Amino acid sequence: MPRASLHTLGCRLSQSETSMLADTLARRGYRLVEFGKETDLLVLNTCSVTENAEKDCRYAVRKTLRHSPHAFVAVTGCYAQTGATQLQKVPGIDLIVGTQFKMNLPDYLPAPAKLLKQPEPELRHTRTIDREDFVLPGTAYSDSTRALLKIQDGCDFMCSFCLIPFARGRERSRTAEDVLREARELAAHGYRELVLTGVNIGQYSYQGLGLVELLRELEAIPDVARIRISSIEPTTVPAALLEHMAGSTKLCHYLHLPLQSGDDGILQAMNRRYAVREYEELVEQAIALMPDLGLGTDLMVGFPGENEQAFANTVRTVERLPFSYFHVFSYSARPGTAAARLEGQIPPAVIRQRSKALAELSRTKALAFYQQQIGRTLPVLFEQGERDGFRTGTTANFTRVAVAADAVEAGSIHQVTITGIMDGLAYGRPVATVLAPSHRPLV
Repeated sequence: MPRASLHTLGCRLSQSETSMLADTLARRGYRLVEFGKETDLLVLNTCSVTENAEKDCRYAVRKTLRHSPHAFVAVTGCYAQTGATQLQKVPGIDLIVGTQFKMNLPDYLPAPAKLLKQPEPELRHTRTIDREDFVLPGTAYSDSTRALLKIQDGCDFMCSFCLIPFARGRERSRTAEDVLREARELAAHGYRELVLTGVNIGQYSYQGLGLVELLRELEAIPDVARIRISSIEPTTVPAALLEHMAGSTKLCHYLHLPLQSGDDGILQAMNRRYAVREYEELVEQAIALMPDLGLGTDLMVGFPGENEQAFANTVRTVERLPFSYFHVFSYSARPGTAAARLEGQIPPAVIRQRSKALAELSRTKALAFYQQQIGRTLPVLFEQGERDGFRTGTTANFTRVAVAADAVEAGSIHQVTITGIMDGLAYGRPVATVLAPSHRPLV
């Protein structure tokens, strides 16, 4: 039985695709092994968001070939689309599959008996990417009690710093029937929470069905306990979505709204589609409907032209908004993007200093948010595994909670009273079972 190891270097959307590729390979007779273990096949799903893409890819290939020198190495993902020429020069790669062919990668593999190192990599690649709505060939099982469910791909927004439209193509949506098919399969296998993923999921549209309508269809699946929306563009969040979220018993009170900058001049240079005040008004509407909302964001530091005043505006903006955390990214020029041609590049030392300041502010925000949870009793979905006698899980507003491991089961949802916080983690005691774990094993 040939062994296959899969590894993702990118975002949640890429993780979902990797899980689906793993499902396809398992159904074709491969035995899945953990990345880092001996294998006959490595499938590497790459990222192109940062300039470290090639370095990360080279490292993963070298790591695998050290313990499995004869492993067949197949590379796909965003960097396989935007950096195919560079990847062809990386020693040890046998197959490169671009975005158009990614989900059919198993079809391009040699027969298991012929998984041999190649003198040069085979390339399956085209610059054009279909714009039609799509279906996917499997189910994205994972080792978590939360499953990633891809509903959309591609983006038309063309932010000046972003390669994604070139790496993944234009906006397109997964057919509703196929989304619901996979959701039912995931629920039947015991997954309690579905996390909707895509590049620009607020733009979901299939035969007159928008995101809110799709959510209603998903909520009607009896075994689905919770649904979470992953990162969503601020300009794609209508009042109808906020109102539905506020009144739903299954849709998590959680939003991750990328801000990128708190300065209007920088937002304009980034080709973002909102001003700071418009973003703030959206947050105010959401908090008015859901005071318990968990709110995250993305911030980019060091965009060309970000002077001291522009950075100070960002700091002031995120200080006054009720974020529970933010992810901080350092700008790196990506060849082919409009921002790469801009003047006013920021010195790396300044970028590091600003990133550190925002990371510290994020920790302060997270601490304040967690302190607000003390004394509350909230349903918590518990994950598999335990550490130091504790099992951890998440609330609907994405507070991470730990309780004594022997008090709860993996995959169960318990009401937990939050009693304290420490090291970015809330601690509590379970008071009642809301939803027992499925006795169907997670795949």
